[in-house]
Amino acid sequence: MSVVPAEVLPGAARADGNRADHGPDTEDGGRAVAVLGPRARLWPALAAVYRAQLSRARVARIPLLFVATFQSVGIMVLMRGVVDGGGEARAVVAGSSVLVVAFVALNLLAQYFGQLRASGGLDHYATLPVPPAAVVLGAAAAYASFTVPGTFVTAVVGSVLFQLPLTHLWILVAVVPLAGAALAGLGAALGLLAPRPELATLLGQLGMSAALLLGVLPPGRLPTFVQYARDLMPSTYGVEAFARTFGPDPDWAAVLLDLGVCAGVGVASLAVATWAYRRAAVR
Repeated sequence: MSVVPAEVLPGAARADGNRADHGPDTEDGGRAVAVLGPRARLWPALAAVYRAQLSRARVARIPLLFVATFQSVGIMVLMRGVVDGGGEARAVVAGSSVLVVAFVALNLLAQYFGQLRASGGLDHYATLPVPPAAVVLGAAAAYASFTVPGTFVTAVVGSVLFQLPLTHLWILVAVVPLAGAALAGLGAALGLLAPRPELATLLGQLGMSAALLLGVLPPGRLPTFVQYARDLMPSTYGVEAFARTFGPDPDWAAVLLDLGVCAGVGVASLAVATWAYRRAAVR
């Protein structure tokens, strides 16, 4: 007995319980009517993907936290011999804190989606009745969740190391998800668009290196053309927002503006990642 979708039969019942017309429920050939269920909504599907990805990556949580945090703290220790204080110290601490997010959300997520595409794992997600945005956002949120403890530890260690105030570290509650969304969208897009997993790994490493050089180094010491490239880095505005809060009298309007730009970049990068997922899933 063959099964055909309800909407192609003249007398089929719709998912909402109404009938398409007043014809019979089956055709003369004896084909049964299959009523298609409603497509999963975005937020429930996102939560399900997030829980699944979080459970999958939980075994690697401690190594991820240790490596990402140790790397950023080590960079700050090295920069301590070059930078004494002031605006440059603020840039180093803010950039090193956001670098923890870049290591996981950009680098590791690019590798994950590159391997998922190469192994055929996208076929599994493509068969599920979930929106493509839920897959991208759920995986990005799961990977970014592991960066929260390391980011706060790096910020505290850096503030003590460079004698910066700890008063406004709460701003990381906004900086981490916004910068994480922007970097995760970029990382997912790189992994999905790369033709081979090795290339996805290379692009992720290059992206993290760019976040390191453009985010950690004080902008005043960079050449002019590199400063323009810094403005194109998605995490730059999260770094700028965090660095402003170390001042004696933070300009909160500028902080909110930087966070707003970071949020806009995050929406754009996640939209590109969703498009890249659709493109990769149908190939």
